[in-house]
Amino acid sequence: MVDNEKSSVYKNPHAPVEARVKDLLSRMTLPEKIGQMTLIERSVASPAVITDFSIGSVLNAAGGSWPFEDAKSSDWADMIDGYQNAALASRLGIPIIYGIDAVHGNNDVYGATIFPHNIGLGATRDAELVRRIGAATALEVKACGAHWAFSPCVAAVRDPRWGRSYESYGEIAKIVSDMTSIVSGLQGEPPEQHLDGYPFVAGRKNVVACAKHFVGDGGTDKGINEGNTILSYETLERIHIAPYKKCIAQGVSTVMASYSSWNGDKLHSHHFLLTEVLKQKLGFKGYVVSDWEGLDRLSPPVSGYRNCIKVAINAGIDMVMVPFKYEEFIHDLIDLVESGEVPIARVDDAVERILRVKFVAGLFEFPLTDRYLLPTVGCKEHRELAREAVRKSLVLLKNGKHGRLLPLDSNAERILVVGMHADDLGYQCGGWTKTMYGQSGRITIGTTLLDAIKSAVGDRTEVIYEKTPSKETLASGKRFSYAIVAVGEAPYAETPGDNSELIIPFNGSDIVTAVAEKIPTLVILFSGRPMVLEPEVLKKTEALVAAWLPGSEGQGITDVIFGDYDFRGKLPVSWFKSVEQLPLDIDSNGYLPLFPLGFGLS
Repeated sequence: MVDNEKSSVYKNPHAPVEARVKDLLSRMTLPEKIGQMTLIERSVASPAVITDFSIGSVLNAAGGSWPFEDAKSSDWADMIDGYQNAALASRLGIPIIYGIDAVHGNNDVYGATIFPHNIGLGATRDAELVRRIGAATALEVKACGAHWAFSPCVAAVRDPRWGRSYESYGEIAKIVSDMTSIVSGLQGEPPEQHLDGYPFVAGRKNVVACAKHFVGDGGTDKGINEGNTILSYETLERIHIAPYKKCIAQGVSTVMASYSSWNGDKLHSHHFLLTEVLKQKLGFKGYVVSDWEGLDRLSPPVSGYRNCIKVAINAGIDMVMVPFKYEEFIHDLIDLVESGEVPIARVDDAVERILRVKFVAGLFEFPLTDRYLLPTVGCKEHRELAREAVRKSLVLLKNGKHGRLLPLDSNAERILVVGMHADDLGYQCGGWTKTMYGQSGRITIGTTLLDAIKSAVGDRTEVIYEKTPSKETLASGKRFSYAIVAVGEAPYAETPGDNSELIIPFNGSDIVTAVAEKIPTLVILFSGRPMVLEPEVLKKTEALVAAWLPGSEGQGITDVIFGDYDFRGKLPVSWFKSVEQLPLDIDSNGYLPLFPLGFGLS
């Protein structure tokens, strides 16, 4: 039965947020409080589960957990509104908050605009551009019914062997901190009088942002994902905590804990960093969410799931991404509270933080999808913004051995385009696109590099495309004015992306040198990080461009290589000579990279 008391302060949209939080908390039973702390996967989130367990939050796994494959934003909205209506029918009518991995656009949803991954945005050094990308992403997320984007990742990547390097904006705190402007894009920009540390969401066209992964995930030893960051607190604060201060100053509403450890202690159970530093010293008033099954990964050394829950909640985790065994989690946490092992004050603090964000985000007043936003999904304006981001992200590493090759002649008689990356939208977008690990092929709506080349050249220019150049083609190399060779990485994410060799895959270096020996060649490298550039590749190619993982708008590349726009990108990370040098430290006397941080020709 729904609480119909007209005097309920929490139902009054004009009452102060803190008064609404206190009022609602006072009406909640212990199981209802624990339910608000529970974040479950959509595949187990039936209406009955949501109402019976007072579930507070739902997400979709990034591994292809859709309403159905290639579901449009309207289909997502139908699904999410179904979950929301179940929550609203509960005794207190507390809305769910639905989270989605919108890390470079609303990338789980077919047809959404896919922006360059963060490493490319870091190369732009354009904080205002990144803010606008956040605002566009917010519209496309809200259009599908979701309220919460698990973005941005504000890790400082210190070693490119890390499988999440492309989720970072750069290797130093200054670059990453500047790019946290995306928080103001996603959530809206708080007014000058806004209380520092208090969550903020401007209105119905904005979403809740999530700064992640707290803290030090980009600084693990040897770049091992979920590994150990071995640093003094002073260094941790200077390099890795600094960007969080900028996020908190903008009213970031949520922070996600890292799978990684600091000096051997896992972050999901780290009271000092989660509570004493993040909440007390930095003044963060939003809620801390665990990562996917983050509590399970505390065992060992913590023995048993019940004890994992105990140490994580007591350390400062407020909402737990279960995502499937919610019954066990809820049962165990209720028992831990009743036994006194988890203080009820800790639970109340967690629930207050969660409710605070829900009230600030306007979920109680506007819980259902704003369908009028559906036309923004993949709209022309957003795709033009993504195209602009691609243009500004490209880093020119080389241009000519004896004279410049770039800009290319768009009216050349005949050009050769080589490489599987030239015509694979999935490879162009990288991981966290449609699925967590990404896919090959026409996985969404967009323009490949080859599409863009064909559109950009003159009517009389013949474009020959071969994934792998044939002997006949190479033997007739003089027939071509120049070649464009697109090589790079296959999509990946997280631990499967860890790479100790960083060699361009698919015989990329061999393909480049084979073509470059016969034809003046521009190499375009699609990667989420610096790769090994063999001496022969550097010697024989006329021009070399780091294109990162540019997303769905390949025209941004042709805009620049054909000279309509100049190169503006600067390396957001140091480019190593060999993996034996790693990790490179810009502050070290032994800093001798192939291309230094900030390098980029025009």
